[in-house]
Amino acid sequence: MLRTVKTSEISKAVEEMSIEANHFLSEDMLSCMKNAASQEQSPLGRQILGQLEENLKIAGEDMIPICQDTGMAVVFIKIGQDVHIEGGSLTDAVNQGVRNGYVNGFLRKSVVRDPIYRDNTKDNTPAVVHYEVVEGDGLEITLAPKGFGSENMSRVFMLKPADGIEGVKEAILTAVRDAGPNACPPMVVGVGIGGTFEKCALMAKHALTRDLNEGSSVPYVRELEKEMLDKINGLGIGPGGLGGTVTAFAVNIETYPTHIAGLPVAVNICCHVNRHVHRCL
Repeated sequence: MLRTVKTSEISKAVEEMSIEANHFLSEDMLSCMKNAASQEQSPLGRQILGQLEENLKIAGEDMIPICQDTGMAVVFIKIGQDVHIEGGSLTDAVNQGVRNGYVNGFLRKSVVRDPIYRDNTKDNTPAVVHYEVVEGDGLEITLAPKGFGSENMSRVFMLKPADGIEGVKEAILTAVRDAGPNACPPMVVGVGIGGTFEKCALMAKHALTRDLNEGSSVPYVRELEKEMLDKINGLGIGPGGLGGTVTAFAVNIETYPTHIAGLPVAVNICCHVNRHVHRCL
């Protein structure tokens, strides 16, 4: 049976999500932050984690953004094939929500209209929107504001099939080593393996929005996530890049079938706030 969702509902939800994501960490991130504070072996690292927790507390109490870079809005939408959107364009509705959230929420506007001429749009639109059509009449929105300190540290590696899983491991470590302190660690590392050039990058981005307390449902991938987290935390980059045993909170990996001649790997790194909010309408 067809279900109707109004664009005004979508805009309102995205507006609220934009403000929420920029002021409050998700529950999985809060859990990771607390665990990191108890696990960090470096005194300076523990001090920095304590300062990050204090920053989060102040942000929530005073409604100040948890990071001065309030990011470019990345939106993942799962829309059921039995959903009818009423009131205009779905993409326009999402952008209206981002516009309202960033303007009414007094969030920093960081989007430029053209990558070369770079005039600011003054409302943080357009968002980057990814759609997935699924069965049913549901509409699920995930909003993930992405700051560019960490975004600039992300990489795509077009490996050869012969490089195998060891090549994948080295690619992930290379991206994290090269990022160092620039990604504002402790970081979350999203990885996409397989597909094509653009598909692996999209998976890496989406992986950042998965609950950090839930490993992959694929046994070998789940083991790879654990191994890479241990290896990354063994690099010694630490909180704030000043040394320590907690360089990353989590490594989330997604995979997809690929061509016989390729092994694409993308690493999308996010900083210690890793903002993401989910809603079902």
